[in-house]
Amino acid sequence: MGAADARRAASALNRLGLGAHNGEIVALGDAEAWALRQSSQRAEDLGVFTGLPDSLDYLRKEAQLQQQRRALKRADAGTPRPPAIGKDGKPVNPLARLYVQMFGADLRREASARWQLAARSETPFAERLVRFWSNHFAVSVDKFPVRLYAAPMEREAIRPHLNGRFYDMLIAVEQHPAMLRYLDQAQSVGPDSPLAERVDRRLARRADGQPARKLGLNENLAREIMELHTLGVGAHYTQADVTQFARALTGWSLPTPRELEQGEVTAAFKFRPFAHEPGNVSVLGKVYDQRGEDQAKAILADFAMHPATAWHLASKLATHCVSDTPPPELVDAMAQAYRASGGLLPALYAALLQHAVTWAPEARKIRTPQDLLVAGLRAGAIDPGDKPQPWEGLLMRLGQPTFMPRSPAGYTDVAADWVAPDALWKRVQVAEALAERVVRVGLEPRALAAGVIGPALRPDTLTALARAEAPEQALALLFASPEFQWRV
Repeated sequence: MGAADARRAASALNRLGLGAHNGEIVALGDAEAWALRQSSQRAEDLGVFTGLPDSLDYLRKEAQLQQQRRALKRADAGTPRPPAIGKDGKPVNPLARLYVQMFGADLRREASARWQLAARSETPFAERLVRFWSNHFAVSVDKFPVRLYAAPMEREAIRPHLNGRFYDMLIAVEQHPAMLRYLDQAQSVGPDSPLAERVDRRLARRADGQPARKLGLNENLAREIMELHTLGVGAHYTQADVTQFARALTGWSLPTPRELEQGEVTAAFKFRPFAHEPGNVSVLGKVYDQRGEDQAKAILADFAMHPATAWHLASKLATHCVSDTPPPELVDAMAQAYRASGGLLPALYAALLQHAVTWAPEARKIRTPQDLLVAGLRAGAIDPGDKPQPWEGLLMRLGQPTFMPRSPAGYTDVAADWVAPDALWKRVQVAEALAERVVRVGLEPRALAAGVIGPALRPDTLTALARAEAPEQALALLFASPEFQWRV
């Protein structure tokens, strides 16, 4: 393999992929063809998700949890008992304990499956795309009702549509319980809908003068779809467009606990005609006269093919894969390919992979906390095991815990936004933690460095590895080296 081919292979594995396994750079072959194959096929899952509940299962178990909580409260009301004391000597909240008993094992399995797949995947470019879209459609588990659904949204709404139409992924995400709950869509009711009018009449009959909850429009989902998921911040839409779109989205909701308990439900999404705002809406100057669920779907179809959306998606993906400031000619080429294909995501990926800028020596990204940890697992052939807590703890320490961005915009891809002054020291600590988990029998750290970094490996780093007092120290130096901290 020539120097140029070796550099492209290293870029494919370390910048476009999730990090090279030892020796993979030399064995890769045609780097562009390797990535293109993954851009048009479904990401492998290695069977790690087998047996995990789907979102409908979780909704049903939540309904059962509510029943058990009501029973627990009734029992406590009849015969008050002293609080149980935990191992830490503090009172135990029985309702919280019930939640952990019912869902704790599932949440650990969800997290463990993602770590296993990241460490072992043989289609790492496809896996990077999964994580890119998951962050594009960000939800955060710091909003408690979302906690059970963030990981399922990735495997139910992102993975199946990775190599299809963006519109299909968009619909699947916006109708998923994670997004409906995160952006409060389940509470949005058309002001003139049959449901709102019925509640208004009920309130008017009340004689006790007590305030009651009045139903109304919630614009959160409509605003974030337009600003973050499709058109982008710079698109020329108005507050009136957001409000009209929010009216079209009314009725997009979830099954109720009563419906789940009665066994009448077959899907985790439920359209409620009684909550839908009747009549036409006008968005971006176009009138939509569809009825029911189809009205918002028609708007989303137009959003998916809007030039602003094409540019927004292309710009974000180029920023993620090539540079914090991708050249406009790359973004233009990707946006044009996307629109020419009718919104097919493989066309967007192919335009990225077939552009010379993507493979230029200047293309580089500093590894995010998640990238750094995953690349370390892959380079060191570390088995993340079935207990994800240590890895999740390291991500928390580095400031980017899994599924917990502080805004619907997700984690930013521009390093200046998240590289804190103390980041270097924390990354050294992560390098040491990774080095402790590498199996060192028969391992030669300098050969490993060459095997996972490739032509970008500097003589200074090789010298430092040679002078290390122990293999563990050499591995920590490798993981902390500038070459390993960057996706080049």
